[in-house]
Order: sequence, then structure tokens, then C-alpha cells
Amino acid sequence: MNEFSNNPIEIDQLPKFEEVQLKGLHPKYINVLLFNFLLLFILIIGGFSTLFYFKKDAFSNSTWILILVGILVFLAGLIVFTKLSFNKKGYAFREHDTIYKSGLISETTTIIPFNRVQHVALHQGFISRKLGLASIELFTAGGSSSDLEIPGLLLADAQIIKNLVSQKINPPKKEEVIEPFSNESFLTAENE
Repeated sequence: MNEFSNNPIEIDQLPKFEEVQLKGLHPKYINVLLFNFLLLFILIIGGFSTLFYFKKDAFSNSTWILILVGILVFLAGLIVFTKLSFNKKGYAFREHDTIYKSGLISETTTIIPFNRVQHVALHQGFISRKLGLASIELFTAGGSSSDLEIPGLLLADAQIIKNLVSQKINPPKKEEVIEPFSNESFLTAENE
């Protein structure tokens, strides 16, 4: 019988994911993010315009100007933050896992081993589809939402990645040689 062993591992001997060269998201993806912020901006301006149209006297003119300037400053800050955080995002696919890093203020690195992935999906929003982009979503057990989403990939790259992950989680089975069925083998097996 084999003896059980559980030897300690030195921390400095562990593989360092920080040394992996991450690939950035496609530059066109910043347009998707900016379009989403434009829609948000239009909704906010539309809401305040409606309020201004029906209730001009709700605020003084100087307050309305301050609200407009505040919205513009907020939008400009959001655009700058988005561009800076976009440059911090990156991904890598390795032999046994996927790495995704994001975050400007609080950096998050997610590593998901392929043996934990149960499902992989390719997603395209309206604007992403027009720009030829897609995102890959990896699902592990126990959740209805994806555990990892990598946006801003070229559609062709996303399809290749989806196929790669699909083959990792469901490797092709070796084809078994199946002998053709004959009545004679059935009859001899039935008589035995």
C-alpha cells in the first residue's frame, strides 16, 4: 500500500502568474464603453430636460447651470477613468487555466482552471457586433451567471478561444472501433 504524504510547499517555489504576459483588449472595445456612457448621458440629460420643461421654477437658473456643469464634469471623469482602466485590462489562456486582470484603483486578477469550467459562451451586444467584437464567458459549477467574462475580443479570436476552452472541458473521445452488427452474432449470443 502507498504511504500517504503531504509535504509542505515553499511559497517561493509556486508558479508566478504575475510573470505571464497578458494580452490587452482590442482597441475598438473602448468605443463600446464610450457608446454605453453616451446612452447614460442622454438618459440623464433627458431626465433633467424633462424636469426643466415641466418645472422650470424647481431650481434657480444658477442651480440649473451647476447641475449641467456637474453632469459634464461627471461624464468627463467617467470617460477618463474608463480609458485609464481599459489599459489595465488583460487576459491570457494557458495550458490549464485562464487569467483575466482588471481594475484601476483595486486590481483584480481572476484565474480559472479549465477543469472547473462547465460551460463557455460567446456573447455579442449590438454595438460589439457592428464592430466585429465579442466576449467570452466562462461558467463554473454553482452559479447562473458567468464567473469570468473577457470582453473586447475580435469575433474570430473569440470563436477560436471558445473552441479551445470547449475542447479543454470536453476533450474529444478516442474513437472506438465498433464492429458492424450481424444477425449471426445476435443469434449465437441469444442461443448461449
